[in-house]
Amino acid sequence: MMQPTFSDIGLRLAGPSGIQELMDDCGAALTTHPDMRMLGGGQPAAIPAVQQLWRERMHAMLDDGSIDRTLLNYDPPGGNPLFREAFAAFLNRECGWGVTHENIAVMPSSQSACFLLFNLLAGQTGAARKRILFPLLPEYIGYANQALAEGQFTACLPRISETAPHEIKYHVDFDRLRMTPDIAAMCVSCPTNPTGNVLTQNEFESLHALADAHGIPLIIDNAYGHPFPGVIHNGFQPRWQPGMIFSISMSKVGLPGVRTAMIVADPSIVKALSNMNAIVSLANGNLGQALLMPLLKDDRLIKLGPEVIRPFYRERSDFAKGVLSSALGERVPWALHAQEGAFFLWLWVNGLPIPASELYHRLKGRKVLVIPGHYFAFGLEQEWRHPHECLRLTYSQPQHIVQEGLEIIADEIIRCFGARTSESAALR
Repeated sequence: MMQPTFSDIGLRLAGPSGIQELMDDCGAALTTHPDMRMLGGGQPAAIPAVQQLWRERMHAMLDDGSIDRTLLNYDPPGGNPLFREAFAAFLNRECGWGVTHENIAVMPSSQSACFLLFNLLAGQTGAARKRILFPLLPEYIGYANQALAEGQFTACLPRISETAPHEIKYHVDFDRLRMTPDIAAMCVSCPTNPTGNVLTQNEFESLHALADAHGIPLIIDNAYGHPFPGVIHNGFQPRWQPGMIFSISMSKVGLPGVRTAMIVADPSIVKALSNMNAIVSLANGNLGQALLMPLLKDDRLIKLGPEVIRPFYRERSDFAKGVLSSALGERVPWALHAQEGAFFLWLWVNGLPIPASELYHRLKGRKVLVIPGHYFAFGLEQEWRHPHECLRLTYSQPQHIVQEGLEIIADEIIRCFGARTSESAALR
């Protein structure tokens, strides 16, 4: 059989990647390996009250006949005009952002929106080569392979502080942050995927001031945060301002399958994204917009986060932390990132005797899926050992699966340290 020769861009996009490995594992765990304990993905939990809401909306669409229009028609590539108007009104009423429909672009997922944004703003630009700066590593695995040119991403190592016994927090290290003329935009997820880190108000304002001073966009990926699903435990609510780009996803309100996200940006960015979307996707899926539309006109959506989704994950987070704390105890040097938001535990095992990638394979053999930390460290010119000692763990699965998985993880980590101790004794 003839083997085609791929282009340079084709090789970048078609080769192995962390996000491809993650999604392959997720898909296999949900289909061909149902006995796998899925502690690696970002899939939201099955929250009964949330699922009931979406069932009610689907029944309503069947009853009033709107399902036919939703499934049968193409919308403009920037989104349904009525939805964009409704979403702008929602943001003005609930967030005070002062936007119009011209500030709203609907996209087929925040993942695809970021791919388009990164390559719209950075890469070869005339005689210059522009880059995207990630000011706070570790950062989302899905960004890592989205650049269409070599060297298109750069990143800054964090400042790490100990906030409590067995607890750390990452901070933007403004002393290391270098705003060179080739920086086209900055991007940060908040809460940060994978760590659950939430920017402080001062960090957010300082990043915005830096971006504004250099005339570049600050991209804030709000997939887990404000205004929905609102899984931020300290109340932080970043405010969009002209020159910023905010991404808001429908995935984490229980709708990852509809692949719909909203971008809030200046009209020139919105128009550019709409034009790009016409080329790569033709149009957006209609179902997500149709499901959400009525909820933008009352308080049901804005209450869903603080009254249902956030408390659910806060309880699951505390439960998972308790299980892991009990299982690891003081046997090995470990710490979790402060649990400030999102759906994850970020586990650091200081001095882990094997790379996290090897630990991942050992755990997979014991029917536990995790994500090794090195995938979340990209855009660096130097080696950074720290993420090779880290794992991203999710607690969205049923509690008995989470408990079994965490106890197996703790057991495997303790075995690693025990093996090293045995080897050292043998050498003596």
